[in-house]
Amino acid sequence: MALPSWDDVQPLALDTAPVPAYGTGSLADLLPTLVAHQGVDGFAPAIPELAPADRSCVFLIDGLGWEQLKAHQAEAPFMASLLQSSRGGTGRPVTAGFPATTATSLASVGTGLPPGSHGLPGYAVRNPATGELMNQLRWNPWTDPHAWQPYPTVFQRAHEAGVHTAQVSSPTFEHTPLTKVALSGGTFRGRLSGEDRMDLAAKQLAAGDRSLVYTYYAEVDGKGHRFGVDSDAWRGQLMYVDRLVQRLAEQLPPRSALYVTADHGMIDIPFDDASRIDFDEDWELRAGVASLGGEGRARHVYAVPGAANDVLTVWREVLGEQFWVAGRDEAIAAGWFGPHIDQRVYERIGDVVAAAHDDVAIIASEREPKESALVGMHGSMTPVEQLVPLLEVRS
Repeated sequence: MALPSWDDVQPLALDTAPVPAYGTGSLADLLPTLVAHQGVDGFAPAIPELAPADRSCVFLIDGLGWEQLKAHQAEAPFMASLLQSSRGGTGRPVTAGFPATTATSLASVGTGLPPGSHGLPGYAVRNPATGELMNQLRWNPWTDPHAWQPYPTVFQRAHEAGVHTAQVSSPTFEHTPLTKVALSGGTFRGRLSGEDRMDLAAKQLAAGDRSLVYTYYAEVDGKGHRFGVDSDAWRGQLMYVDRLVQRLAEQLPPRSALYVTADHGMIDIPFDDASRIDFDEDWELRAGVASLGGEGRARHVYAVPGAANDVLTVWREVLGEQFWVAGRDEAIAAGWFGPHIDQRVYERIGDVVAAAHDDVAIIASEREPKESALVGMHGSMTPVEQLVPLLEVRS
């Protein structure tokens, strides 16, 4: 099945959220496709357009959406050259999954599972065992990682099948719970500079007859959050990471494929009261709410016992012109989190789930002062957040 042509996407209907392409063209489908081609049992090529390669490398650029890349081709000439068939590869978009946020997407990449199965369905979600909100990026408050996400990663299964597997990233990530549950398996190699990561990733690719290597760069996302997409700082990071992609591509050993992708796109939210709806100052939105999870563009809303229906009604009345607002069971039935929800994940999802389709966000100035001050945000199912590049270079 061919991936959808997102260049022809029409304006989104206000009452219909576009569900990510789970099973045919999402981030969760990438690694299963690559290792299926390497002969690892238990996987099938969910993205059949990707040709087999003995050695595969995934370079994930945090925060670089498909639409941002297309709009800034002058700053990224090498990646722009991969948007069309060239250099032995192709370029196309895939969907991140919902919500389009780092913890969720990295778990989808590493486990090959959608959020409803791996169980990291947002930036901050309720732990049903304690009632506390858990930040899944910072893993705070701490909980047992393997109880929270019990499935083996694709890296672990490939390593057990004899594929040389390695993750090349910042040393600070080596022992984090998110790495353990999403990106572990084989060997972790910590390197501080982007250039060192590219050089080492190429060496790790060459280290096995069959290889699966992952590498990562964070600061495109960091500059977008702080200064906005299209800021000078963001453009500078895009120029830098484009050189990193080219550096790695030029070192690919024989029989290799490099896949450049991202975890989500990003959108700038204006600093005005109409665009930044402050939960902490809105008594209607607060009524009946026990805790507010998620992030500005993709909220999990946990109601006090018995108030879920009332909260859903109010949130739809207040936000229905700017957000897709669904009850938990409605969001699950619509496939927002994937085709299947594990029982342990069910109550991590909000009683109400709100995903922005306009250029707005629900901030919480008192509870989340840092997040509320961000310029660039992400999380929802709009193309600018949901579509991420899948660029390919082959040797």
